[in-house]
This record gives sequence, C-alpha cells and structure tokens, in this order.
Amino acid sequence: MSTEIKAPMTGKIISIVVNVGDQVKEEDEVVIMDAMKMEIPVQAPADGSVMEIKIKEGDSVKTDQVLIVLE
Repeated sequence: MSTEIKAPMTGKIISIVVNVGDQVKEEDEVVIMDAMKMEIPVQAPADGSVMEIKIKEGDSVKTDQVLIVLE
C-alpha cells in the first residue's frame, strides 16, 4: 500500500532531501518548503521506500498537493 506525502500549505519547494529508492523512517525530513518567508520541513508520515517524487526544486505547490509517494 502506498503513502502520499502532501504539502502542508501553499509554498515553494526549496530542497528535496530524498531520491527514488531511498528508505525513510517516520518523521524523516523529505522536503524543505518556503512558505510565508519561513523554511518548512515536510516529514514522512510513515516508514517506507520512496517510490515517486512528483515535484522538483523551484516548483510552487498548493496545500494538500502530493509531493512524494512512499511504498
């Protein structure tokens, strides 16, 4: 079963910390966003393997947009 990591708010992607195939643990930082002139770390909600990265650095994203899919 896959797990989607979604944007917590509207913002811009500053950095993607993981690559496809990486193993992540719950609460690992996977993406850093810029929102309201603050850096917002986005964490994995569960353990898993990065199956798909749906964004790239510099992208603007909306609240609840899927950023990464874990398997």
